[in-house]
Parts: sequence; structure tokens; C-alpha cells
Amino acid sequence: MRTMRSWFRDTTGGLPTSFWYLWSGTLINRLGSFVLVFLAIYLTQERGFSASQAGVVIGLWGVGGAFGTTAGGTLADRWGRRPTLLTAHVGAAAMMLALGLARDLWAVALGALLLGMFAEAARPAFGAMMIDVVPAKDRLRAFSLNYWALNLGFACAAILAGLAAQADYLLLFVVDAGTMLVTALIIFVKVPETRQSGASTATAAKVSRGALRTILTDRVYLGFVALNLFAALVFLQHISMLPIAMGDDGLSPATYGSVIALNGILIVVGQLFVPRLIRGRSRSHVLALASVVMGVGFGLTAFAGTAWFYGLTVLIWTVGEMLNSPSNSTLIAELSPAELRGRYQGVFSLSWQIAGASAPILGGLVREHAGNDALWYGCAALGALTAVAHLVSGPARERRATELRRSGEALTPVTVDRAAQPAEAVA
Repeated sequence: MRTMRSWFRDTTGGLPTSFWYLWSGTLINRLGSFVLVFLAIYLTQERGFSASQAGVVIGLWGVGGAFGTTAGGTLADRWGRRPTLLTAHVGAAAMMLALGLARDLWAVALGALLLGMFAEAARPAFGAMMIDVVPAKDRLRAFSLNYWALNLGFACAAILAGLAAQADYLLLFVVDAGTMLVTALIIFVKVPETRQSGASTATAAKVSRGALRTILTDRVYLGFVALNLFAALVFLQHISMLPIAMGDDGLSPATYGSVIALNGILIVVGQLFVPRLIRGRSRSHVLALASVVMGVGFGLTAFAGTAWFYGLTVLIWTVGEMLNSPSNSTLIAELSPAELRGRYQGVFSLSWQIAGASAPILGGLVREHAGNDALWYGCAALGALTAVAHLVSGPARERRATELRRSGEALTPVTVDRAAQPAEAVA
């Protein structure tokens, strides 16, 4: 019992109050993430759209997300984290209701585009704010806890969404919008602005004007983002090609749902133990191992034909995902100059948006022209190549992180504005 208390204290203790408000907002928001789970079914069964029309609508969501992450990162640095988050959440809630009430295809498509833009605009600001408030030594724990909340909320949302859909599909949109507004309220009441201000304002403005040039010439960071893109191309096959492969083997959609649920269950059960497991280890080695494990998990899918074997492959690549996420998050924090944290977060998020749009297309083309086995062997090969690239590029990333640490640009926790201190003291 004492060991359990010690582990819990080591995992959750000492984190800033503002982090826990952000963490709570994450959990509440994900608990209501109903619509994305059931959007394809809603469009085809409730609205009567064809599969291709539903694909276009979902694709427009991704296009809007690409614009949203770019704009959200810029606004987080220029305007502030807090107003960007509030605007994004309130706008997303409004668009969620509009999408639920839309009937014509053009209205549904426009609603999905705008919803993706507002919803994804919050990500860079949220990531930048979390880096701002959490000291460097605690970021691995903080990001692991936040990732755990994401998966716990999403796992519960998948179950709750099924119950809500049986009552009324519109209820999905209403509840989802409601959780966005609750998250916005938590940020408005409890979380002060965290963007740096004061003596470094002139320097920040100068850096901000050359932000695009700074990012485009940051080869170390862009290389890191490219490796995440490759990993995401492999990982996102689980929502595009995996259900098709299971269907070819005569397994039902319900079986796919049960198998993929193992992903969330393992993360909820095991993610809180990951920080202690990888603490003090080379991040490049951890990321390389994560890439290999994910590649092996997806590669073994070529040999799967039964539900238990598919479930085994999911458990394997989920371990890789669990190793990858916290190491990725801490590296983003250390490779981002303080004045450009929002935009650096936006560029990283953009890699996920690009992968989300291209993974199903590339997976489908490979599967159609080379066969199912070639797709999964290709995932294994891409995982191995990504691992090698992490080992090769790791020293340069660590040197870059050390330079920023010494200059105080990336790792010094931000002190909130004096006007916000009373609210923080009350919290």
C-alpha cells in the first residue's frame, strides 16, 4: 500500500494547479467527443449520403484542421494562448451545433470544414500553454498524464456515443458542443494567460516577424516533424485499412470495435507507468524502439486472420504508441523557442493532419496495386527506417535542446502576468 502511495505521489505530485485545470478540460472535452466516432455512420445512415460523399465531408474536416493548426499556432504566439483557446472552443461548439442541424450536403460539408478549423486551432495553444506552466523536469509526467486523460475520455466516449445515438443522433452534437463550452469555461475562470511578456517583448516581436523563416530554416525541428509524419502514416492505418482487412477475413464491424478497444484499455491501464519506465533514458533510443514496436505490430497484421491475432497486433503497436507519445511531447517542448511555441506546436500538429489525409489514400493504393500483405510489410519497413533515422538524428536534437536550455528560450517556465496572479493564488 505504501509503495502504491509512493508511486501515485511520484506520478501526480508537484504539478502546477494550472496544469490540473488544463488536464480536467482535456478529460471533459474527450468525454464528449461523440461525433467523430460516429460521423461516418451518421452521414450514411441518418442523412442518406453515399460513402464517397461521407468521405468528402470527413476529408474537409481534415482540410479545415490543417488550416486551423496553422492559424492557431500563430494566434497563440501573437494574440495569446488563453484568447485563442477560448475562441477556438466557443467557435467549435457553435459549428458542432450547426453541423448537427445541417441537412443539405453543401451545408454539412461547410460545417465540417469550419468545425475542423476551430477544433484543431485549439491544439497548438493548448500545447504551448502546457509547456508554459509545467517546469521542464516535470513535463514527461505531465504529458503522460494528459495523454492518459485523452485516451480515458475517448474510450468512455465511444461507449456513451453508442447509447446516445440510439436515443437521437442530434444528442451527439449537443453533448459534444456542451463539453467544449465547459472546457472553455474552465479556462476562462481558472487558467490565466501564460504567454511571456515584459522585457523580452521587443525581441519576441522581432522573432515573430521572421517566424516562418525561422521554422523553415530549423532543419533539426523539421526533421523531427518529418519523422513524426512517417510514424503517423503507419499508425493511422488502424482507422483506415485495418477494418477493411478484418472485413476481408469475415470479421464483423462489432469485432473490429472490440479489437480496437484494446488500444484504449491498454493505454488507460499502463500509460501512467511509462514515465518511470523511460525516465533517464535516451529519448532518441526510446523513439527508435517505439518505431520498431509499432512497425512490428502492424507488420504482423499480414499474418492475422482471427480476432485474437488481430487483438495481439493491436496490443503490440499500442505499446509503441505509449512509448512514442510522451517522448515526442517533451522533445517538442525543448526544441521550441519560447516566442514561437504556438507556431512550433502548429507545425507539429500539421504533420498529423497531413498523415490523416494521406494515410488512407496511400494505404488504399498500396493495398489495391500490391496486395494486403505488401501494405503491412511496408508498415514494418517504414517503422524500421524511422527508427534508424531517430538514432542518426538524435544527437543533433539533443544539442539543439541544450542550446535552447542554456539561452533560456525553451525550458524556463513562464511566469504569468501580474494581473493574473490573484486568480492563480485563489486556484
